[in-house]
Amino acid sequence: MTEAELLEVIAGGESFTVEFKGEGRQPLSDRDLVEAVVCLANGEGGLLLVGVEDDGTVTGARPRHEGGFTDPRRVQALIANQTRPSLATRVYSVEVHGKMVLAIDVPRSSVPVGTTEGKYLRRAIGGRGEPACVPYHFHEMQARLANGGAQDYSALRVPGATWEDLDPLEFERFRRFVRESAGLGDRSLVTMPDLEIAKALGLVEANHEVRALRVGALLLFGKEESIRRFVPTHEVAFQVLSDTRVVVNDFFRWPLLRVMDEIMTRFRARNSHEEITSGLIRLGIPDYSEEGFREALANAILHRDYTRLGAVHVQWLTDQIKISNPGGFPEGIRLDNLLVAPPRPRNPLLVDAFKRAGVVERTGRGIDLIFESQLRYGRPAPDYTLSSATDVVVILPGGPANLQFARFVVEQSLQGRPLSVEDLLILNEIERTRGLDAKRAAELIQRSETAARAHLNHMVERGFLEMRGERKVSYHLSAALYRALGEPAQYVRARGFEPIQHDQMVLQYARKHGTISRKEVSELCQLAPPQAYRLLQRLVHRGELLMEGKGRTAIYRPTGRRPARHRPTTRP
Repeated sequence: MTEAELLEVIAGGESFTVEFKGEGRQPLSDRDLVEAVVCLANGEGGLLLVGVEDDGTVTGARPRHEGGFTDPRRVQALIANQTRPSLATRVYSVEVHGKMVLAIDVPRSSVPVGTTEGKYLRRAIGGRGEPACVPYHFHEMQARLANGGAQDYSALRVPGATWEDLDPLEFERFRRFVRESAGLGDRSLVTMPDLEIAKALGLVEANHEVRALRVGALLLFGKEESIRRFVPTHEVAFQVLSDTRVVVNDFFRWPLLRVMDEIMTRFRARNSHEEITSGLIRLGIPDYSEEGFREALANAILHRDYTRLGAVHVQWLTDQIKISNPGGFPEGIRLDNLLVAPPRPRNPLLVDAFKRAGVVERTGRGIDLIFESQLRYGRPAPDYTLSSATDVVVILPGGPANLQFARFVVEQSLQGRPLSVEDLLILNEIERTRGLDAKRAAELIQRSETAARAHLNHMVERGFLEMRGERKVSYHLSAALYRALGEPAQYVRARGFEPIQHDQMVLQYARKHGTISRKEVSELCQLAPPQAYRLLQRLVHRGELLMEGKGRTAIYRPTGRRPARHRPTTRP
């Protein structure tokens, strides 16, 4: 590390990944140094700078070894010897303004790490609202292991819990879920006795008798009083809010499938539908997709952090549904890779049980289903932007459905050409903004720009999109798709004409669609009917349109004749 690089880090101040330890007033002991390293390792890793005060002033690090200097290799050995498991750090001595600074590069530990004296610290926001080292509690270590996939909290044994803490009615509920899953559940479980189901799901340790229950057994089949006793962190809230007024505010500590049953029943009671027709088929368009809501609710219940207090909240608002759960995204999952990251369940035992019950999507791509169920009705995509390191929040936007778009999606499916989530994301964005480029498409579908461009070109081949431009290529909906959506006039606007270019707009429309009427000209150019009539008559007089019929019902066809170029005359 060079002096310039170190000065740049110091200028940025302390953060979650940078800590200053000054020695201007008193030397930093080996114990304090190791504790500071452990603190960073239990966070995101980072850089410990010894010899820099909290305000960024460089006072220099004291010599730690004989001869008046500091040997970086011996500091590395000290840290490795006094941490468990041993941490391999990189240590540098960097001269800054004539003073020596000890820079320790600390890697992020995949498992909790402590000092040999048994002290565990982690990086967090302290009482003054600044990054600080705070005690690292056992339940937080369990949550970290679960986030990284190193431990399944739902598979832990529950001391003191017995088979009598489980409710036989919940086993019957599990069988009913399997029977009603339309073949998605594991039918072999339906005929098994209760104990065999528990064993098949890995929820108990048993041979001839039950030796231990796991957390998942109580969450799936436990009696309410047993859940309150052994898993007190479990709670689900269903709230209906009208502006600032709370209409419904119910909290449940029931087994998970019973909670799913109750909330889905309430969802269906409040979720209204309107009908559209596609040929001879009648289709119900709901306020919210039942499939998408069920998957979002199951995700919140299955992937919540059961080591933390706090309820899963389902809030039904005026124009949206908001679902939140304690525990941030599992390690490796971010807002910009939700659609493409491999599944990383926080509680694999619970996830497997829900899949075998037929409650959730079995391929592990339920997030795609949540997006697809929103987009196919022409509504905005699910919004995860309110999520944080401690909570996952998803908003399902409501509001009127785009019925023409919904009909188009259904017709494509009936023709054996279903639209993918990527197709729907791109079409939804273009219809809203009138166009996009490959860079924006890559952000939407969370793939590389090259992959996004290839997908856009495929959509052009399918007749959904058209390209515009040569060097800076953009994409907009095709004329055929605008017609299918009942918005043919929007096609010409998407081509980028200015409002004053009415002649070109009308001719472009007529050539693309074959005919144009006075009403369509009025809508296209935002003109009053008399103005639209005069514009059409002018084009007829110039020989560029041919009028068929009379009065308001007349239609106009392009003649194929191009407008003559008029050269300006000059006075002698």
